[in-house]
Amino acid sequence: MSELQDKVVLVTGGSGGLGRSLGRAFARQGSRVVLAARSEAKLTAAAEEIARDGGKVLPLVCDVTVKDQVQKLADSIRAHWGNVQILINNAGIAKAAGFLDMPDSLWDEILKTNLTGPYNCCKIFLPGMIEARWGRIINIGSTTSKVAYSHVAAYVSSKHGLTGLTRVLALETARLGITVNAICPGYLDDELTHANAQQMAQKTGKSIDQILAMFASSSPQKRLIAPEEVAELALLMASDKLASMTGQAVSIDGGATMI
Repeated sequence: MSELQDKVVLVTGGSGGLGRSLGRAFARQGSRVVLAARSEAKLTAAAEEIARDGGKVLPLVCDVTVKDQVQKLADSIRAHWGNVQILINNAGIAKAAGFLDMPDSLWDEILKTNLTGPYNCCKIFLPGMIEARWGRIINIGSTTSKVAYSHVAAYVSSKHGLTGLTRVLALETARLGITVNAICPGYLDDELTHANAQQMAQKTGKSIDQILAMFASSSPQKRLIAPEEVAELALLMASDKLASMTGQAVSIDGGATMI
């Protein structure tokens, strides 16, 4: 995908498993990749991993829930490489609780990270794309962007909201050379899924392998989704090959939702 050569790509949540996979995939296409996250140590490790393969990568600490930090992030990127051309809103958190047992603080935390974070990033980085008459925004959703699950009211609400934001921005930018889409993965084979499995195992008395098998059984393919699969779809969405795709929420979930 030669059109991705030297494009400036920002991946939020860039220190985690999916963020690393996204950053690595774009770096291999010759893009200039910015990884943003809250943990400097994890960011440094992720950037070093990509740089060892010859990738052009810039790690920058940022909490996307704080708009001033996002603006400083934009200023730093502009000073190094110019405006962000491809924004991947990947930062997110998932915590479970029954609705009546869920503290208000948990609702606020999840909505702030999973929905207000992408809002802040779109607000800051979209004007540069409009000025250039070219840009890509890829929001990382979930199967919960389309269907509901018990005990995750805040998470489901945040991901449904992200789909709404995706569609509105797609409409408002449809004739400006910009596409806005979402990727909706099922259970990923990453550290977050394994951490959730460990917590569930402790609560239920089941083994971690049993919990992971339960996660995998939620899809007809009976398997977890590799982060690299999501990254490959993101490459296609960012390329000119899918320039007419906008406002879509594309499932990559082993057939779990069939929507």
